[in-house]
Amino acid sequence: ISFKKVIELFYNVVSPYSWFGFEIMCRYKNVWNIDLKLCPAFIAGVMQASGNKPPGLLPNKYKYMSKDLERSAEYYDVPFNPPADPLDVMFRKGSLPAMRFVTAVQEKEKGGDKLVEQVSRELWRRIWGEDKDITEPASLAEAAKKAGMSDEEIKDALEMATSDKIKNKLKGSTQRAVEYGAFGFPLLVCHVNGNPELFFGSDRLELLAHCIGEKWLGPRPDRAAAKL
Repeated sequence: ISFKKVIELFYNVVSPYSWFGFEIMCRYKNVWNIDLKLCPAFIAGVMQASGNKPPGLLPNKYKYMSKDLERSAEYYDVPFNPPADPLDVMFRKGSLPAMRFVTAVQEKEKGGDKLVEQVSRELWRRIWGEDKDITEPASLAEAAKKAGMSDEEIKDALEMATSDKIKNKLKGSTQRAVEYGAFGFPLLVCHVNGNPELFFGSDRLELLAHCIGEKWLGPRPDRAAAKL
């Protein structure tokens, strides 16, 4: 029997590179022999704990990143359209309410990550596709509705998101990422022969495939398979 390799994906919806990594891993989770675990975490906590500075704060890096995101979105086939003021979105507004909400959805779902996947995707779409807010409860509710949650489920998740249990769960996930050695997201932790192998960023997935003995078929494995 070949056991599925466990891959933990630590991500945050305020990080556009997390979105690219997330979409690709979601496309590959049924192509590769893996068990993908979604780990919503708080990026500001990781930055602070590791002493890292966000790339947007360095002018040359910010300029490069704007172009790089555009090119990457096209390559990865993700409907990316940057907000009018990315710095406001990333640093002033941040993502704490959104990540607590995603954590609450995951807690309610108990083991299956289908809703977490959909809700996370809708939140990325809101910020990095439609320039909409993700800090207000009404905005989170709208994203959750698009993801297929009922009004009752949304109300429950919003209430749960402000509870100590969920705050602590998000802190715990963030702390786990820090303990693995995270300094930013996305962080993929592959468990190979009992050892965690770390891959940072959305552009190391070929390397990840090599490490777990799987075939890299480009950003759209479904289309690659059709060509074979």
